[in-house]
Amino acid sequence: MKEINTSVLVIDDEEMVRDNIEDILIPNNQSEDQEDIDNAFDILFGNVKPLLVTRTPCIPVFTVDKASNGMEGVKKVQKAIDNGTPYAVIFLDMRMPGWNGLETAVEIRKIDVKAEIIFITAYSDRSIDEIVEQAGQNVGYHCKPYAPEEIIQLATKAVTDYNKLRNLEKLIESISCIALSKNQLNSLLQNILEQLAYSLETNVALIGKLDKDLNYEKVLSIGALEEKVNIDELAARVKAADLKTDEVIQLEELVLARIDNYYVFALLEKQEKLKTEKMYLLKLFVQNAAQAIRNAELNEKLIQKEKLSAVGQVIGMVMHDLRTPIKNIKFITDMMREDGEESDLIDLIDQSAEQASGIFEDFLDFIKEIPVQKKPVDINKITAQVIEQNKGRDGGDNVVIKTNMPDNLFVPGDESKLRRVISNLVNNATDILHDHQVQNATITISAEIADRGLLMSISDNGPGIPQEILTTLFEPFVTKDKNNGTGLGLAIVKQYVHAHSGHISASNDNGAVFKINLSL
Repeated sequence: MKEINTSVLVIDDEEMVRDNIEDILIPNNQSEDQEDIDNAFDILFGNVKPLLVTRTPCIPVFTVDKASNGMEGVKKVQKAIDNGTPYAVIFLDMRMPGWNGLETAVEIRKIDVKAEIIFITAYSDRSIDEIVEQAGQNVGYHCKPYAPEEIIQLATKAVTDYNKLRNLEKLIESISCIALSKNQLNSLLQNILEQLAYSLETNVALIGKLDKDLNYEKVLSIGALEEKVNIDELAARVKAADLKTDEVIQLEELVLARIDNYYVFALLEKQEKLKTEKMYLLKLFVQNAAQAIRNAELNEKLIQKEKLSAVGQVIGMVMHDLRTPIKNIKFITDMMREDGEESDLIDLIDQSAEQASGIFEDFLDFIKEIPVQKKPVDINKITAQVIEQNKGRDGGDNVVIKTNMPDNLFVPGDESKLRRVISNLVNNATDILHDHQVQNATITISAEIADRGLLMSISDNGPGIPQEILTTLFEPFVTKDKNNGTGLGLAIVKQYVHAHSGHISASNDNGAVFKINLSL
């Protein structure tokens, strides 16, 4: 904000009090009868310090409006809102004819939830709990008599808090309209989350996401969250809370806000109920952060689609040129057999040529997202084919591939695409083990039928998946620490698994672990 809001409203049935607060906040606004007013004020409220104090440059230049009762004050608040010039601070007397201070605050909150309300009263006939329960958390309380420095301090702090929150509010509202990449957006969200956490008086906060299967994924966090909180337990509390969308709640020290499947949780250091204003900002942040994340994801997907479209056109032309040479390979091997040459090597050449052709066809299917044609697939057979082919890969001879699966393991699916899934995962693991020169390099392939589904796991004893790409691993063109990687292999794997109504996940457990669940 270019100019801070220093507008103050004083609601009090005593004209002397209204004028006194105005004179404290605006020293040059004294009347000629100031001495008489000072004397009368001392008689009413006891000896106080001089009304005028030396102003310092850090004290804001206030503007002050006044109202003699609650109804008049609420009308002024409504008019200020309508004119786009809301009050930053409202000083409010408790005992007044008509609406008392608490009733007035309740009416004000119906039209303005952002103004800082400070009760100034000589009577403590209302408990703080009662005031908070009816007027909300965003209120202050100060007793008469007061010193001028106290009024200036209260007004200055309230104005400062109000404008900090308005600036943060405007920044939060702007993030959903900015076109940023995911990395740029994460940096911005991290900065705003830190400001919001400071406002909430905590140094531990987190943006998380729950998918339709209630799988939890961290988006970003601040503070040593993993050291202070069990993430699985935290995710369980979020699920158990069953928040409605657009809802913000506080559960003891935990504050939760939700929009769709995005959550923000803040772990408070003090188990105090948050002010309404701060709960509102938390909700606003989640709404705009979720929209900004979705926008960034859509933007990334659009860029990926454009890249894939261009790659698909190139592959189509390359496929047209390579189709004849690939077919000639089969023609040559047939001629070799006619000349009496028979060997496993010739069979392997035929198999490799068929797989090369299949890779091209599969990639074109990936670009076009063609539905799979399901037939019974022998998982043992295609796994054995992948293992045999892997021996000819760089480093393949130094990798031990162990299998743990029952005999006669058949599932309905597309044989070529399921082979491609296993092949991509095994090839990736082999490349990583070879590139990092892992001792006793081992890949383990396990499979079983459980709950009418195929559960398959492909793991290795390599360095694992880099943390920074773990959540985006299956997106096109994402690759790291892999020589000659295109970043398309795992995107193809994910699409093929999803085409079989399945789910794939990646994690680290003494190496990379990929788990596949195919519905039968």
